[in-house]
Amino acid sequence: MTKDVLVSISGKHIDIMNDPVEGYETGDDAIEVVMPANYYCRNGKHYILYDEVLEGMAGTIKNKIKITGTDSVEIIKTGVSSSHMVFEKNKKNLTYYRTPYGQMLVGVNTKKMEIDVKDDKIDVQVDYELDVNHEPLADCKIKMNIMPKNQVSVCV
Repeated sequence: MTKDVLVSISGKHIDIMNDPVEGYETGDDAIEVVMPANYYCRNGKHYILYDEVLEGMAGTIKNKIKITGTDSVEIIKTGVSSSHMVFEKNKKNLTYYRTPYGQMLVGVNTKKMEIDVKDDKIDVQVDYELDVNHEPLADCKIKMNIMPKNQVSVCV
C-alpha cells in the first residue's frame, strides 16, 4: 500500500441507558468521516496517522491507529484531547480519556473484531461495549477502511 491513503471511519453508538421505545432505537449516534492520512508498516504492524480538527475549538488532535495481526487495534489520540484506547478480541481494557473539560475513565469491552489486510486496502470492524467511570454507557460499532488515495473513484 502507498504512504498516502484515505481513511474512512464510521461509528455508531447505541445508548443503553435509555429504555427503547418500540420501533425506535434511542440514543443512536452515527457518524462517518473520511480524511487523508499517512500509512506505514513496520515489524508486521500497520500504522495510520492523521490529524483531526474539532469544530469550534482551537488546536488539533493527532491520531495514530495501530493494527497488530487480526486481534488488536489501538487508537492513540494526543493534543486537545488525548487517550490510548486498546481493542482486543474478548477483552476489556481501561484508559483515561482527557478532554478540555476534564478526564474520565473509559472502558472498552471488545465483543467482535474483524481485520482484513490486503495489498491495496485494510478493513477493520469492531463491536464493543463502552463504559465511563465503570457505568455502562453504550454498545458501539466502528468500521475503518484504509485505501490508497489514487484508488478512490469519484462518481459524477
